[in-house]
Amino acid sequence: MSRLHVHPESHLVARIGWLRAAVLGANDGIISTASLIVGVAAAAATRNDVLIAGVAGLVAGAMSMAAGEYVSVSSQSDTEQADLARERKELSDNPAFERDELADIYIKRGVEQSLARQVAEQLMAKDALTAHARDELGISEITAARPIQAALTSAMMFSVGAAMPLLMVVLSPVNALVPIVSAASLAFLAVLGAIGAKAGGANIPRATVRVTFWGAFALGLTAGIGKLFGAVV
Repeated sequence: MSRLHVHPESHLVARIGWLRAAVLGANDGIISTASLIVGVAAAAATRNDVLIAGVAGLVAGAMSMAAGEYVSVSSQSDTEQADLARERKELSDNPAFERDELADIYIKRGVEQSLARQVAEQLMAKDALTAHARDELGISEITAARPIQAALTSAMMFSVGAAMPLLMVVLSPVNALVPIVSAASLAFLAVLGAIGAKAGGANIPRATVRVTFWGAFALGLTAGIGKLFGAVV
């Protein structure tokens, strides 16, 4: 039996597309909604005012995340498709040059010249465009842009993240909204950082500290602004 059958590979790069959108969406949902809630609450608003602001922030933020991710990733997809169309034409117009170009890529990676030409010929005989897309353009099934997946994942995870500080508004006493929402949101961010790092195989403490620090910075800034303008009013 081949060793490949008894030694399964488990790489995490295949998750990069949806994982990036999920972590970004949830992180934005927690930070932006919690900051909005803390800012409004610091201005001595009522619980009802805080809830209205938080729900509005959730809806607007989720739609903004979906639209932003769709537009951004669609731009990436358009660029990839344009490059593939150009490569397809080059393969049709001058296949010999494209074969030599592919072989040269393998030579630069350390493959012996005659073997590199043989590999290039065999790969192009099977699927020339895929070979050039992967090794010349850096486009593969794993890294290809998926606008709809990115948009839906970001919107859904933003909503999940935003719901957490909103829940704390419902459960907390009015006179303690700012400290409780802030503390709970930072805890949510720490858990999110750990989960995201675990799913992506990254350093968990580093990811946790990173998201918690920037969350605390955003909360502190908006609380200060809310307190300032609330006092002025």
